[in-house]
Amino acid sequence: MDVVSDAISAVRVGRPSSQRVRIGGSWCTRLAPYEGAGFHVVLEGGCWVLPDGGEPVALGAGDAVLLPHGAGHVLADAPVDTEGLARAVPFERWSDGTVERPLLTAAHEGRPVVEMLCGKYRLDRSHVHPLLAELPPLVHLPHRAESSPELRAAIGLLGHEAGERLPGSGVALPSLLDLLLVYMIRSWAAVSTAGTWPAALGDPVTATALRALHTDPAAPWTIDRLAAEAGVSRPTLARRFTALVGRPPMAYLTWWRLTRAAALLRDTPDPLASVARRVGYSTPYALSHAFRREFGTTPGQYRAGRAAATAD
Repeated sequence: MDVVSDAISAVRVGRPSSQRVRIGGSWCTRLAPYEGAGFHVVLEGGCWVLPDGGEPVALGAGDAVLLPHGAGHVLADAPVDTEGLARAVPFERWSDGTVERPLLTAAHEGRPVVEMLCGKYRLDRSHVHPLLAELPPLVHLPHRAESSPELRAAIGLLGHEAGERLPGSGVALPSLLDLLLVYMIRSWAAVSTAGTWPAALGDPVTATALRALHTDPAAPWTIDRLAAEAGVSRPTLARRFTALVGRPPMAYLTWWRLTRAAALLRDTPDPLASVARRVGYSTPYALSHAFRREFGTTPGQYRAGRAAATAD
């Protein structure tokens, strides 16, 4: 596994949800803060997204926007003032027909029409990887000829799949939404000039060490073995890794092993002994001791609490 895939897998819960919306004229709808990540993909036309506490952002056809921390926001046909924001219709009522809105065809009286895919990813934020924590409140990925061809291809496939009731769409659409999340984060990392994680993933020494730790976290890693894997001396690895990742290599490994253990406790029925072996601990007791020191709770208590949260 690689860092981006593991960072997503560690927090993702259940399946993403989405709705295809087509609207024209004057409109304004609000999406409340969410314990997950929200996204919008504009398939046709244009609109504005107004994040809570942030500046309005214009979206055009082919644009994608990710709200990785679930920030509340407003979607509208144009920027609106404070009074207009207060009148924004809740998205749930607006999208399910509780509040009437005009569903238009592209030729409806010549009015501008916007068609978009709006959705959410469910995330367990109890142990977020620092790569995801470093994402800004809103990631705008405009459609440009030089932008990620993979992202543009995924948006095109999503537009087709979400608009047609085709055989297998129940499997295809969630898979494409998962792919969209990966491509949005990858595209952000490729162009971001802020934060340390894009630099960490772009540094050959640090990236090689991270890849090794994520590929086999249960291996008996030492700083010497990891330095040899990265092809540098111990001091060089320690200096570059710590500067870019924010903690020394072995401290990061311990944190990642325990984070993986938390994900396995949440997502699988595997016994504690099996979880311990999979993340590099020789005994359940050793894992329990480290887990409690890191997260302030026992593995059993954590598993029970996450099961109750999921049931709710």
